[in-house]
Amino acid sequence: MSSLPRPEVIITHESDLDGLLAGVLLRRLAKKLFSGEIPLEAYHYHAWRSRDIREKSGWVTDLTFEQRLDRPNWLVIDHHVTEVAAKSAHLIHDLNKSAGLLCYELCRENGISSPALDRLVHLSNVADLFLEDDPDFVIACDYANLVKIYGFWDLHALLGGELERLLDHPLLEVMAVKRRIEDPLGFDWSKRKVSEISPTVGYVDTVIGNNNLIVHQLLEQQVTRYPVLVTMFRKPNGNIIASLRSRNGEALKVAEKLQGGGHANACGALLPRSVKTIPDAVQYLREVLNPKSSSPLNSLEGLFASLDEMKQR
Repeated sequence: MSSLPRPEVIITHESDLDGLLAGVLLRRLAKKLFSGEIPLEAYHYHAWRSRDIREKSGWVTDLTFEQRLDRPNWLVIDHHVTEVAAKSAHLIHDLNKSAGLLCYELCRENGISSPALDRLVHLSNVADLFLEDDPDFVIACDYANLVKIYGFWDLHALLGGELERLLDHPLLEVMAVKRRIEDPLGFDWSKRKVSEISPTVGYVDTVIGNNNLIVHQLLEQQVTRYPVLVTMFRKPNGNIIASLRSRNGEALKVAEKLQGGGHANACGALLPRSVKTIPDAVQYLREVLNPKSSSPLNSLEGLFASLDEMKQR
């Protein structure tokens, strides 16, 4: 694949193991092909969409292919739903493979592979696509949860960029204990703490456990009437992330209303910086997802309010 453009930057998704794996693999590939260290950047959807594309060439992975990326000398490797057809960019796209797996296949074509990477890519693929029937599903979720708990860049620094060090890492013992003890407690608590955001979206309050697995259980067991469930968490820098889940593709449409994205049933959005607390975030989602009705009654109320204001003048 010597026809690949030399990138000025490599950009990946910040929120999960798939993005970390895909980004680091592409950086290794670029180093082998072009004998240089290419900068790696990671973004959540909201920040990514507000970033100017100032480079003349780049590689992007695990972020939805969009019109602004369809330009010469750009390579996009992704697995999210897109309605944009590539005319100028080099697009590698497959809904049934994780971004990490797609990047690894490209790496293998260029002589970059190992048994350790085989295993890591498999686990990340199982977790990211939520392949419940795979025998490695439970341990794969433990691996994926490492990024959720410790953060993209902190984990990258801990590993020194060497992905292979993640295999059988001592921190996995922490994930296993959290799964066995925290998840059942968290599920029991959260199923009693679901409140309405809109007629189709419920907010799941969480205090402990793996939020994704807890919400998955709530949807699978049909504990609530809402087809879309959202959880929220606050990052160390103060930003609040909304994570949305569904079973029949409804979650992505909600995420897009929040300027986010992802998979049809598993997606998320970074909320505006003006949203400082979780209660503020709940209120923000209610306002965004419940636009004010323009019913005749509301119109009359507005008219009366205007008349009262004129009288006061």
